Amino acid sequence: MTTVEHHRSPTGFNLVPPPGWDVIPLRTGTQEAMDRIVRKAVAQLPAGFPKDDVPQARLKLTKEMKKVVRRARAKGGMTLYLPTERLHGVALPLSIVASEPIEIPRIRPDSGPEAVLLALASETPGAEMRELDHAAVLRSERDVPADAAKGIDAAHRRVEYIVPIPDSAPDQYFTFSFSALIAPGSDPAFYDTLVELFDAVMSTFRWSYA
Repeated sequence: MTTVEHHRSPTGFNLVPPPGWDVIPLRTGTQEAMDRIVRKAVAQLPAGFPKDDVPQARLKLTKEMKKVVRRARAKGGMTLYLPTERLHGVALPLSIVASEPIEIPRIRPDSGPEAVLLALASETPGAEMRELDHAAVLRSERDVPADAAKGIDAAHRRVEYIVPIPDSAPDQYFTFSFSALIAPGSDPAFYDTLVELFDAVMSTFRWSYA
């Protein structure tokens, strides 16, 4: 469970990641979580993997993990979800980031979060209103091309959910972002399946109260 630092709001939320995924908290306990994941990955190396190459593999995994964590933190990440088990021997370049709450002002003093989400939906390509835990949220989906000038190394499919925190004053929102790197020449249907997986994960979202 991830905690929310707010007095009148829920105490946190629950999100059920897919089997074979791991959770890295980005506030505290990050290093311990990374060490655990690297140990697990090293233990899963093939039986014939040369023992002399294990330290190098561990170093490479640690480096990659730190890079992913650094990027998630740079985006205001609070919790990072990663697939840590290979699918048919392939490591999936996917991630889900739950970001620290952001504040979005109301359109009018008497309007609520739903009006804000509707306004954002009208301005955001690929956006639509959805419902999570009996409340309106905003979902958007797009393909992001590689752009070295913007620090985007590779093209990726990006899906975001913007979720209002109930009873927060001023109004605060969580952002849940899914990212899947797009390999050149790959089948778009494969990424549609990965997006369906993320939508299924988001359907498990529930607020928790003390």
